[in-house]
Amino acid sequence: METKNSHFSEAGLRRLHDVLARHVGSGRIPGLVALVSLGGRTHVEALGTMRHDGGAPMARDTIFRMASTSKPVTTAAAMVLLDECRLRLDDPVEEWLPELADRQVLRRPDGPLDDTVPAHRPITVRDLLTSTFGLGMDFELLDSPIRAATFERTDYSVASGPAPEPDVWMRRLGELPLSYQPGERWQYDLAHEVLGVLVSRVAGRPLEDFLRERVLGPLGMKDTAFHVPADSIDRLPPLYGPDPRTGEFLVWDEAVGGRSSRPPAFQGAGGGLVSTVDDFHAYFRMLLNDGMHEGARILSRPAVRMMTTNRLTPVQQAARDTMYRGMAHLTVGQGQHGGWGFGMAVRTRREDYAPVGQFGWDGGTGTTVYADPGTGLTGVLLTQVGMSTADSPRLMHDFWATLHQAVED
Repeated sequence: METKNSHFSEAGLRRLHDVLARHVGSGRIPGLVALVSLGGRTHVEALGTMRHDGGAPMARDTIFRMASTSKPVTTAAAMVLLDECRLRLDDPVEEWLPELADRQVLRRPDGPLDDTVPAHRPITVRDLLTSTFGLGMDFELLDSPIRAATFERTDYSVASGPAPEPDVWMRRLGELPLSYQPGERWQYDLAHEVLGVLVSRVAGRPLEDFLRERVLGPLGMKDTAFHVPADSIDRLPPLYGPDPRTGEFLVWDEAVGGRSSRPPAFQGAGGGLVSTVDDFHAYFRMLLNDGMHEGARILSRPAVRMMTTNRLTPVQQAARDTMYRGMAHLTVGQGQHGGWGFGMAVRTRREDYAPVGQFGWDGGTGTTVYADPGTGLTGVLLTQVGMSTADSPRLMHDFWATLHQAVED
């Protein structure tokens, strides 16, 4: 997938450093770690400190809460099962997830929970992979009964605390109607949590165990997991969510004794991983190499191509565009890529500095990872500042705008 003649300009890398240092120097981003690679060259920036009031400096091996940038990695576990024909794209999931059999669908997505009609068809593996199974985050339904019920019964938010163990979680989810017919509309996040449970049940073991055996271990992703062990907890900074009115650094999650310091009851495929810049670099380089890593095949070439090309219909894509345009004031354009593959965004149009074909995703804890198959560029930027304000999204925007300018042919 890579083009071999692209390279970084020295002036471009110096300018990238200056832009990142400016954000850290502003006092609104305590620290960051960035890794960029192209044409066989890897460049790393580790700037600022772990805490907003000083302390240990950021380092290349600092561990971060990846939030939604977990999705591209955890999706690989499902792709392994597809490669082995233990799952098929259009298989109904109810064989392994009986809680999702015989679905009812709201007559109106913003209507009362008891006003339903039968689903036109079963939920399929493809529906989960494309985030179109009928439930999920939808900014057009913020005040709807189904959104309130989903958050009340199935707490899957990384920021708000641990969810119940998977069987209980699935039972609660199965008590809810769908907001849309299966395959009708793209909705964010929830499908990936269901996908993680599906993988665990098909594999017959916890999601992390299967993911480590088939993906994380072979790629050498030693610091990627669903929690940080005690002997590495000093490498995890606090997670901050600045007050939107005052900018005060509020702690969403501490390191020692925090949520990421212990194994969760629910291994959240949608946002539960912790990791480092080098681990995520290894994963995205594998995708750029069509599923190969150091001579070993992790995923088939067709699996990688399915993940990294747009899978949405024009109607589904329009709904996704509408959702993100409604929050553009906060995200500084994030999410407005056009397309969605399996577990990640895919650029289908050029609206900023990023080229068509670039794939990857962003996380609400201040993380962003993308790769460009046209040039072979990979970029990873990790911070400890969540998206409660526009500070980390602006940093992400400036990182990518400057990085793309540093690429020469």
